[in-house]
Amino acid sequence: MRIATSCGTLIIKKRGVILLCHVTGTQHWDIPKGLQDPGETPLGAAVRELHEETGLAFSPDRFVDLGPFSYRRDKQLHLFRVDAPDDFDDLGHLICTSHFMHHVTGEPTPEMDGFCWATRDEIRTLCWPRMAGLLLKLDW
Repeated sequence: MRIATSCGTLIIKKRGVILLCHVTGTQHWDIPKGLQDPGETPLGAAVRELHEETGLAFSPDRFVDLGPFSYRRDKQLHLFRVDAPDDFDDLGHLICTSHFMHHVTGEPTPEMDGFCWATRDEIRTLCWPRMAGLLLKLDW
């Protein structure tokens, strides 16, 4: 079985909070991430997914490679870290431009419909258990 790679970015503030995106149609929050396309580098996928899911565009040299992690039997997660600028507090300008077709309306629907800064303690209840477990193992 071929294992897919999902590439994601941890946007971290100095005060120890992480940027999370609300996954449309669910009760859960997640980091900006998505599948690596054929021929795409993990960094290229992380940069692209971050931009598609939040509108953020950081220079690739700001991405610190944290490496690949086991995530599911059929998927690994390759993570990067970007330290947010000191003045990056307001999330009102963030927008998701990546859409899926809504199963009821058939309308294009953003994958992410909200954004927040979360503490380590908040991750336990906001994220899916598998993602929370992984994020809480990392030093940020």
